[in-house]
Amino acid sequence: MKFTKRTFMKSLLAVSVLGFAGLSSLPAYSNTEDPLKLGFLVKQPEEPWFQTEWTFADKAAADLGNVQIIKIAVPDGEKTLNAIDNLAANGAKGFVICTPDPKLGPAIMAKARSYKMKVITVDDQFLNAAGEPMTQVPLIMMAAEEIGQRQGQELYKEMLNRKWDVKETAVLAITADELDTARRRTEGSISALIASGFPEKQIYKSPTKSNDIPGALDAANSMLVQHPEVKNWLIVGMNDNTVLGGVRATEGQGFKATNVVGIGINGTDAVNELSKPNPTGFLGSLLPSPDVHGYRSVELLYKWVKDDVEPEKFIAIGDPVFLKRENFKEELAKKGL
Repeated sequence: MKFTKRTFMKSLLAVSVLGFAGLSSLPAYSNTEDPLKLGFLVKQPEEPWFQTEWTFADKAAADLGNVQIIKIAVPDGEKTLNAIDNLAANGAKGFVICTPDPKLGPAIMAKARSYKMKVITVDDQFLNAAGEPMTQVPLIMMAAEEIGQRQGQELYKEMLNRKWDVKETAVLAITADELDTARRRTEGSISALIASGFPEKQIYKSPTKSNDIPGALDAANSMLVQHPEVKNWLIVGMNDNTVLGGVRATEGQGFKATNVVGIGINGTDAVNELSKPNPTGFLGSLLPSPDVHGYRSVELLYKWVKDDVEPEKFIAIGDPVFLKRENFKEELAKKGL
């Protein structure tokens, strides 16, 4: 056959058609799609607890594939609402949040709904205008009452180990009942102590103005001076820092470490204390699972946004690890802390 210009053009056209047909049958490349963007807002990003949540949120995103976590610090109400605007502007479809104030719940949800974003709360539950829990917003948090009970049980066990006379022993409970999580922890601890046999009349509550060492130290001092008859103190608090504040107060009042037992909650704020060369009245801390909180919340939010699988309204994470001087480095390393 004579190869003319006309036959050449027919052949070229046929090849082009076949080529396009072949391309149309190939699957689309997933890496050409825009990533699914999710926010993760925390109130205190400088704290190891929240740094760990962020780390494992990123790990969940990597495992899920083509997910981007937008991490923003929200230390107050104004920054929280601005952060939601920021997320919307960046195309985020939802966010996980540990709110700086539970009472911001209605404002956060109103803003999120205006952008049609999904919301999962972590660590602290939203409260409505009447101060009641907003139970319709999915919540992931440590099992507050359970971890409090464990605190009380370990305190009682240590009192028995030291063979203290119960008549000369009292419980200093540093409370913050306006925060539901704190209330559930301290009440759980107190109930466990009473259930173990500790006299309820020798449990003294002292409210703190802030859940940090200075606030707890002031609360503890005001109670210690009222009970000079007490020889041994068991210290209850909602976190490491409130218990550490109580321990510092006993030191200031002249108590020896052998006459004080404090057990914190969180673990990450106890490292410096447990690293001291000489033991103090701070025996150890109950470490929940910030790694689980960070990973699980992102995993659930992803499924909710992508597959419309709504998470349970309340997911409690329990089974804390008891950190002491002899094991805290090893246990923290397991969590990537």
